[in-house]
Amino acid sequence: MIFYNPLKYLESKKNSAGWRIWGMIEFKNIRKSFGEKVVLDDVSHVMETGKANLIIGQSGSGKTVLQKCLVGLFEPDEGEIIYDGMSFTDMNVDERKELRQQIGMLFQGSALFDSMTVEQNIMFPLDMFTKNNFRDKLKRVNEVLARVNLEGVNKKYPAELSGGMKKRVGIARAIVLNPKFLFCDEPNSGLDPQTSMVIDKLILDITREFNMTTVINTHDMNSVMEMGENIIYLFEGKKEWTGNKKDIIFSKNERLNNFIFASEFLQDAKDMRMLEAKGKISDDRDMDELLKGDKLD
Repeated sequence: MIFYNPLKYLESKKNSAGWRIWGMIEFKNIRKSFGEKVVLDDVSHVMETGKANLIIGQSGSGKTVLQKCLVGLFEPDEGEIIYDGMSFTDMNVDERKELRQQIGMLFQGSALFDSMTVEQNIMFPLDMFTKNNFRDKLKRVNEVLARVNLEGVNKKYPAELSGGMKKRVGIARAIVLNPKFLFCDEPNSGLDPQTSMVIDKLILDITREFNMTTVINTHDMNSVMEMGENIIYLFEGKKEWTGNKKDIIFSKNERLNNFIFASEFLQDAKDMRMLEAKGKISDDRDMDELLKGDKLD
């Protein structure tokens, strides 16, 4: 390893305006097996800074295992994972520990401690990884609560919160250390469609605001079509397709289309998007006006 203090090195990579100019995560030829079952087979991709990077695929396609490899919960059998040009694969325990302070995690079930208040849950990473005094830690807690529009809930317990509020607390905890990398595992799991859209927008806004590299595992097709700026689609452990939400509309990849547009309704929605993109119909059309005069038989 050339750099023995990853945090100092990462902080040095800023331009004059304070923006981080690196932040990509690259993985090359990742292979992971459990026994004789190959879960990931020669998977390579680049997760880009300041974008929502989505990993999609059917259950059992390997997307959760891939994300766990990226954060070091699993060790790949082969291949290399690179953060900011530094080999995560080759880092020792101390170097990984320092780098992980730049990683925020939003878990599928929010993973809040039931016996702790909202304030204590969000302060937990600050207690673990900083030597700040209580006043400074509380100030930071209140800052991130304000950012996710949850002012004044400090003393509430998770049982007193709705599903959407729990997700927002989870996001607040994930960004409390001002991470450079944010990993989200099924952030919309268990939420109604409207709340899911709120969470998607919040994650995307935070990603752009703080210029983070955000990696999201999701089954939610609304998320794919609304925030998919850089997408990798896995099929049976292999990289089947990459692109963005616009590319999906015109993709002729049969496996991808069968996964994304599985129902007749979604296939019709795809056709409408294609017509919009080609300028055949207006994206701000008034359907009531278009249907005026039509009569049902």
